[in-house]
Amino acid sequence: MNAGQARTRLAREAVLDAAAALFLERGYAATTMDAVSESSRVPPATVYRLFSSKLGLLRTLLDQALALEGAPMESGGHSHAEVVLGEADPRRTLARFAAAARSVLSGGAAMYQILASAAPSDPQAAALLARYGQTRERSQGLVTAALARRGALRPGLTEREAADVVHAIVSPEVYRLLVISRGWTPGHFERWLVTTLTSQLLPEGEPQ
Repeated sequence: MNAGQARTRLAREAVLDAAAALFLERGYAATTMDAVSESSRVPPATVYRLFSSKLGLLRTLLDQALALEGAPMESGGHSHAEVVLGEADPRRTLARFAAAARSVLSGGAAMYQILASAAPSDPQAAALLARYGQTRERSQGLVTAALARRGALRPGLTEREAADVVHAIVSPEVYRLLVISRGWTPGHFERWLVTTLTSQLLPEGEPQ
């Protein structure tokens, strides 16, 4: 890395740190690019060059926090999806999925709430929120599709219904309600996910 690249990296990190702090302190609407520039001590032109807009800043922070693509789950460097879908046992599949979901939801909770609060008054934020929802739905659908292919879903439960159950339960809204509002620990939330998903998706009497 040359000197110019190092300066750009440091500036980027400073801007992201400042933006995250300001979003949490003031909210999305009250945070301006000029305020981010002042707080980070990075010139406004550089802030715009690096991130284009305030929404670009929030999107980058969310992508980092949520680790949507290829987030390493274990020391082997496999992605969440690879580790979850590579598990043959349905119960272990759901346990791995719950662990991955806890990691993503806890990492992105604060910035996701900033985006959700901005969406009602900002069409671009609303569109970004919808895209994250679609991405979550596609990722979760891989799990229910894998269970359906193996014939692991409980009798009478269709793949679509299973996907709906997962989309409702494994959501930022439920995480925020139970962990942020009701004071559950992330570990408690994960254990509840395993129990609830197992009871909702798999046949009764499956071997432990």
